[in-house]
Amino acid sequence: MRKVTLFVAIVLTAASLGFTRRESELEEFSLLPRILAFDTMYGVDGPFVGDTNPVRGIVGDEAPWVIARFARGSLTEDGHLRLRVRGLVFANDPRAPAGFVGKNDEPDFRGAVSCLTEDAQGNVSTANVITAGFPATMQGDSNIEATLVLPKPCVAPIVFVLAGSEDKWFAVTGIEDASTSHRHSGEDSRH
Repeated sequence: MRKVTLFVAIVLTAASLGFTRRESELEEFSLLPRILAFDTMYGVDGPFVGDTNPVRGIVGDEAPWVIARFARGSLTEDGHLRLRVRGLVFANDPRAPAGFVGKNDEPDFRGAVSCLTEDAQGNVSTANVITAGFPATMQGDSNIEATLVLPKPCVAPIVFVLAGSEDKWFAVTGIEDASTSHRHSGEDSRH
């Protein structure tokens, strides 16, 4: 009986410490002025595959990608981009490289922020700012965190996950199907 009581006490203590730590992280994070926070992204697919329909001047990869688990992030007004991607991999599609369906073939992912801004003549233009590469696993997991110099103004920002080796996007802020946007494997996927 003592062993069971001790075990329960240890589990409850660990859980309460985890919640306390989590609450303090959320409080700290919520103090940052955010331009954008998102819990979903859209893997390149359909008419966005290839260079026919670029989004803000950035072309989609030549093969479809899916987010098997989740992609979440935020962008603060000082340009701090934070992305947490889990399971960004090739879709089950004949255009995927042989042997890479359900896998990632890039050693690095990059983040990109696209803003509408004003040029020197007062016309609306697009400005894309891109991070350096961040390690990505074959399972499509990556953490991207960088502070970018955003244009002023930065209107209607869009966040992308790009290949590490070329300026092609694999995922972009958005959603295709609400029924798949909350999938994750029990891991706490929030910031």
